[in-house]
Amino acid sequence: MNALFYISAIVAVISTLLVITRANAVHALLYLIVSLLSISLIFYLFGAPLAAILEVIIYAGAIVVLFVFVVMMLNMGPQTLVQEQQWVRRRVWLGPSILGAILLAELIYITMAGGGHTTTARVIGIKAVGLTLFGSYLLGVELASLLLLAGLIGAYHLGRRKFHRTVSRGTS
Repeated sequence: MNALFYISAIVAVISTLLVITRANAVHALLYLIVSLLSISLIFYLFGAPLAAILEVIIYAGAIVVLFVFVVMMLNMGPQTLVQEQQWVRRRVWLGPSILGAILLAELIYITMAGGGHTTTARVIGIKAVGLTLFGSYLLGVELASLLLLAGLIGAYHLGRRKFHRTVSRGTS
């Protein structure tokens, strides 16, 4: 199981470095998804399946979709069609596909081997996580949601088109 951890860690480091070094935001988002999935697999290997599932659902799902919507809002204009054609090229998907295939092969191996829990830690249920998040950490959860909302509103205002209204000035 140590080899699976090291492979997942290498995939996480490579994909994270590619997130940082990509100039195109969509390419960086593809590598971000791979990075988050590899971190999720590491959580699963450490015996935290709930954290792994939450990593996929919350980060790789919801927040990356939010980033994609922000990128879509900021890329308005006539040059958008040319950018979209560049994003659909096969070579753009080659790197994330290879790294994702490595993670998929690991996941298949883990499920065929009968689990992947390397530790004997106590499994924490969903109810306990919910009570903790909305109990003692309620302020942090709410502040994080407000921060995401403020970022989305800021991105909207940066990306929106300015409509010029001509006001007819008549005498009354």
